[in-house]
Amino acid sequence: MDAAQQEATARARELQRNWYGEPLGALFRRLIDDLGLNQARLAGVLGLSAPMLSQLMSGQRAKIGNPAVVQRVQLLQDLAGQVADGSVSAAEATERMEEIKKSQGGSVLTNSTTTTSSSGAPTVKRVVREIQSLLRSVAAAGDILDAADSLAPAHPELAEFLRVYGAGRTADAVTHYQAHQS
Repeated sequence: MDAAQQEATARARELQRNWYGEPLGALFRRLIDDLGLNQARLAGVLGLSAPMLSQLMSGQRAKIGNPAVVQRVQLLQDLAGQVADGSVSAAEATERMEEIKKSQGGSVLTNSTTTTSSSGAPTVKRVVREIQSLLRSVAAAGDILDAADSLAPAHPELAEFLRVYGAGRTADAVTHYQAHQS
């Protein structure tokens, strides 16, 4: 790999970190490990071709173009967390992955089987990720930050919202969301 390719890959990974909270290679490897998948199976569940998944993982491509795929990634992350904490068995996880594979990327908040806590309410993290996904499907992080800068003088609260949810980390957005609930 020459210097230009290395620079392009580093830039793609930085964009992925801004858009998805971390480079997609790390995120996808964790899903593969946590859910006992291989790359081909992960690609199938997400609705990506194996070469596209490979390009995203290696940083040859920066962005997942289809918002439905982004939502499937988020649903798989949630499922991996449930498997890790023991609230979902391996057999249930396999069943859920089939449901995720068939999902068309509608609102995460309307799919109560995979987006609710034991109390039946959507978790804060899932609500935050839905907001992040929506913003990031509309514009790139840099464009969102530019918009925030434009809004800041007249509407600082809206500017903060765009920065936190459009280009920030999920943990920071969760903190912001919790601080602004009545």
